[in-house]
Amino acid sequence: MASSVWKGYLSFGLLSIPIRLFTAARGERISLNQLHEVCHSRIKMPLFCPTCDRKVERSEIIKGYEFEKDQYVLFSDEDLDKIEPESARAMEILEFVKVDEIDPLYYDASYYLTPEEEGKKAYSLLLKAMEESNYAAIAKVTMHQREHIVVIRPRAQGMTLHTMFYQSEIREVAEFTHQEKVEPKEQEKKLAMQLIDSLAAPFEPEKYRDEYQESMLSMIAAKQKGQEVAGTVHPTRAPVIDLMDALKKSINAKPAASAKKPPLRVVPPAATPAAKKSSKKATG
Repeated sequence: MASSVWKGYLSFGLLSIPIRLFTAARGERISLNQLHEVCHSRIKMPLFCPTCDRKVERSEIIKGYEFEKDQYVLFSDEDLDKIEPESARAMEILEFVKVDEIDPLYYDASYYLTPEEEGKKAYSLLLKAMEESNYAAIAKVTMHQREHIVVIRPRAQGMTLHTMFYQSEIREVAEFTHQEKVEPKEQEKKLAMQLIDSLAAPFEPEKYRDEYQESMLSMIAAKQKGQEVAGTVHPTRAPVIDLMDALKKSINAKPAASAKKPPLRVVPPAATPAAKKSSKKATG
């Protein structure tokens, strides 16, 4: 059974729905450890106090905010509990907004929002109302010593909750926000639309895979057997000079999305001189 990451109430007017949050998505990656090249031992990072010149236990550690160089305001767990906002135990819906008005740039982490047994009827009522109105709910919730602004969206199986970045966390990049507008030719736009149509398909997330991670797993398996993996051949790319020509060739070419990446080629270990001699004797 999955472990919930937050438990409390979803407040909607005078309704309070007891709920739990479960992590909906988690990044997967292969972790490589840092080893000592000489003996292949794993490098450890001990908790060390340079003033006391000794290792310290986790029970000796407290939190502190550095307001000046080497000057800290200290915090205990009790101090942090005192300033815990109401959203640590209940998330109140602040307003409802149209789902398609939310810029995906603001989305951060995703969670499943499920009701407790006694809140199922109110949960279903709110879910159905949001589905039919095409509204999403904006609320606040405190998790992991941070108050998040969140959006709650209806889905076929229930509600999902997405933590969002605050406006102050959205970075402005001059190269993106101050781009010079270049108006393409009408024929170029027409060909670009044809190229989009040729690659159009229903969204099926199960089609996409992390090919780099798959290659990493293949390399791990090969190295365990004393084999090598041939390197990937990367195509040479250059800036497009003739836009119309590139669009026409792209439309006529087979869509890249349908092409399957060839599997990694395993190279058997090179034969030793002794093995070569024994091989010649056997054939002689």
